Amino acid sequence: MNKLLPSPLLSVSLIVIWLLLNQSLALSQLLLGGLLAWVIPMYCAPLAIKGSRIRKPWVLFRLLAWSATEIVRSCLNVSRIILFRRQHQLNSQFIRVPLHLRDVTGLAVLSCIINSTPGTVWVEILPDTHELSLHVFDLHDEAWWIDTIKQRYEQPLIEIFEGESQ
Repeated sequence: MNKLLPSPLLSVSLIVIWLLLNQSLALSQLLLGGLLAWVIPMYCAPLAIKGSRIRKPWVLFRLLAWSATEIVRSCLNVSRIILFRRQHQLNSQFIRVPLHLRDVTGLAVLSCIINSTPGTVWVEILPDTHELSLHVFDLHDEAWWIDTIKQRYEQPLIEIFEGESQ
């Protein structure tokens, strides 16, 4: 883990994947795979997030289980809306959700969860107020959305990445 080889595990993984994809152990493939396995981690090293760690892994598993359930439920609801409702009956709107989560890894996970859920899109975090701007495909209850994101997603992420509950 130095400047010459910042991520040895990533390098080994890259060369193994390269060789498997090319289905060859030829010298040329070994050299090209080795070059890629050396160069890619060097260029990706500045992108690595430093300082984030998972403090409560059991909370992470609970969050992932809840998120998967919510994604499937939302997929069924959005499918039903698209197939059986008229478009003029939709109430598509933007809402703002105030966030207390500050950890960049936690925010990235929250973004992935929200964008993986059909019917919602993470738009941006408003810099002056640290509010999440969120687009909801068919909004009926803004308070429910805010409460759901704060209680079911943000609170566990604060516990996982920041170590405390607010």
